[in-house]
Amino acid sequence: MRPTALITGASRGLGAAIARELAPTHDLLLGGRSSDSLAPIVAELPGATPWPVDVTDYDAVADAVAGIDSLNVLVHNAGVADIGTIADSSVEQWRYNLEGNVIAVAELTRLLLPALRTANGHVVLINSGAGLRANPGWGPYAASKFALRAFGDALRLEEPSLRVTSVHPGRIDTDMQRALIADEGRDYNPDEFLTPQSVAQAVRNAIETPRDAHPVEIVVRPIAR
Repeated sequence: MRPTALITGASRGLGAAIARELAPTHDLLLGGRSSDSLAPIVAELPGATPWPVDVTDYDAVADAVAGIDSLNVLVHNAGVADIGTIADSSVEQWRYNLEGNVIAVAELTRLLLPALRTANGHVVLINSGAGLRANPGWGPYAASKFALRAFGDALRLEEPSLRVTSVHPGRIDTDMQRALIADEGRDYNPDEFLTPQSVAQAVRNAIETPRDAHPVEIVVRPIAR
């Protein structure tokens, strides 16, 4: 029987790239906000199953995980980014970042712990360089990513039967990145950024690491051009 992997935020960008990397070896549950958004990647990967749910709708999440009894891999790729200075930030902005990047991750993981324990599973947290260093204008987002790193550290110690890997990529060429660059008032140059495929391969390598090793933290940076 093939192992099963659930990937959130799998409809496009990095999540879709991770799905493509794992498809040859895993049965996939592909998470996204709607069936329509997931349709292209599900059609591309025969045998993949759509898992349409808003991960911040916790009643819907509880219903969606009810039938998952064993889970080998959980990749938390879904996330949000609303940047701005602390002086100009709002309570809503802080809540938005923390809800999407930490609370939703914690609750989905909590609900799936029995399934992950059954499989001695692997939790992969797609974090950010902002989870290692906070830059000016990125306070609310960086705070959420620092919190995500702390969540991973605690989970790793509390659940010794699981492997927990925090992945800290540099900036990736995605639609989200285009929006962030626009917020920063700069021209977009994709050559400045990592490709989703490069980061997805790092995720796959972590998952394929033999069980006698625990890939705790992976940092991936674009090569300076």
